Amino acid sequence: MLFVRTNKLKKGMRLARPIYNKDGVLLYERNSKLTLQGIQSIKAFGLLGLFILEPAEPVPPMTQEDILFERFQTMTVFALREELNRIKTDEKKSPKLQVIVNNIQRRYGHLDKKINFIQNLRSKEDYVYKHALNVAILSAMITHGLHMSVEEQAEVVIAALLHEIGKLSIPKDIMEKDDPSEAELEMISTYELTGHELIGKVLPNSPNIRRICVQAHKAMETLQTGGTVERNRLLQGAKVLMVAEAYDKMTAMRLEHAPESEVTAIRYLLHHQDVFETDIIDALIRSVNILIPGVSVELNTGEKAIVIKNNPRNVLRPRVLCFKNNNIIDLGEKEYDDIKIMDIMKTMDNRYILDTKTLRDNGIFVPEPEEAEMQKGIEETDDEETEG
Repeated sequence: MLFVRTNKLKKGMRLARPIYNKDGVLLYERNSKLTLQGIQSIKAFGLLGLFILEPAEPVPPMTQEDILFERFQTMTVFALREELNRIKTDEKKSPKLQVIVNNIQRRYGHLDKKINFIQNLRSKEDYVYKHALNVAILSAMITHGLHMSVEEQAEVVIAALLHEIGKLSIPKDIMEKDDPSEAELEMISTYELTGHELIGKVLPNSPNIRRICVQAHKAMETLQTGGTVERNRLLQGAKVLMVAEAYDKMTAMRLEHAPESEVTAIRYLLHHQDVFETDIIDALIRSVNILIPGVSVELNTGEKAIVIKNNPRNVLRPRVLCFKNNNIIDLGEKEYDDIKIMDIMKTMDNRYILDTKTLRDNGIFVPEPEEAEMQKGIEETDDEETEG
């Protein structure tokens, strides 16, 4: 699989991932071959590039849930972009914001199972929108896991959607810098604080939403500068936002650098339990798939292995099958304390490398997620209207 920028696309290339429009209508299915007309349409669509299959490469598996998650992300990012820019310009919200919140809560605020949290590639132009949406989805799942009320959940989801709205006003030449100066970083922080004031102005009857954004922002700044975060003074919503934001930022796919793995992100959160609350991290772990059976991993011994069974007590120490000698190692056992998972093996588009066949060949049963059939125009009749 290759990532090919839009201006390098050629006729006959095969798509590795589906493409949807802002209404969620499937434009191009996986394995579709690009035509000259299709390339022009994709350029007009504003995409940075596409993940392309190599000539003999099979189509990567995607479950129906993965397809619907990706479709929902695409639709909602379009709607959120319009709403955030409207708020920034008009300094008032429209009913569309509540529709977006309702959709997120309805889909991800009541789940009692884990999902594959699929990250899409982000550019500096669309980072704020994609980051805000993903943090909101994570916040909805975490607040549900913490048994927070629907009203409290909605406050955190709205805060997640709006928490970086101030960044939309940062001058483009500064926003596009990979290494801004100290003065420019201070300017960015000023814009973020101005964004928090805007949130207070737009939502005067919901003061906790602004407080959640301000507290989370200050706490994360304090963490980055090596200060002490006074966690007991933070709203619960701010603590949730901090965990969701840190996890998304670390695992996000960006053009500038490769994402951190979910293992690295969870390990970072657990390392800073003086800042990130353990019960909130646990709620995150109960919400997203991290080390599931079939996932290929690399151990600190240099060996490659496959996860056989997850460990409910410690997600980072599952039972694994080593490739080298077919030995089974239970990393949860004390005798293997010196062995740990260094990282997850992934495809170029940041998906787990799953090898359930090897497990079955070794007599180990693992459920096989049913792959979604390739089809034209996946529709859902229960979607709320996102066009406002």
